[in-house]
Amino acid sequence: MDIYEIITALIHYGSLLALAMFLLVSATQIIVEVFKGLFPKLPTAILVFIVSIVITLLALFIAAAVLEITVMWYYAVGAVVLGIFVAHAAMNGWDKYKEIFDRLKSFGNK
Repeated sequence: MDIYEIITALIHYGSLLALAMFLLVSATQIIVEVFKGLFPKLPTAILVFIVSIVITLLALFIAAAVLEITVMWYYAVGAVVLGIFVAHAAMNGWDKYKEIFDRLKSFGNK
């Protein structure tokens, strides 16, 4: 496997991860807006956290069923970690991630 194939694979999987994150954040925001009225005493941040992790795990199990792969324990751990990022993006928006990315880009130019 040469460097070109490695970079192509990284770009491919990175774009799939970005698409999945976008869809998960959008779904989380929509579901939280619906459920916010049903649980008025529950803080919105906790609701976002719970919904994002549940949706991310659900997406993992649906993808595993469609692709006919066995879910390993580290897939679930990765889904929970991704769920935390989804919750953060759903609560704070994409501006924080853009700011971090811009800061990393400027760090590489120095």
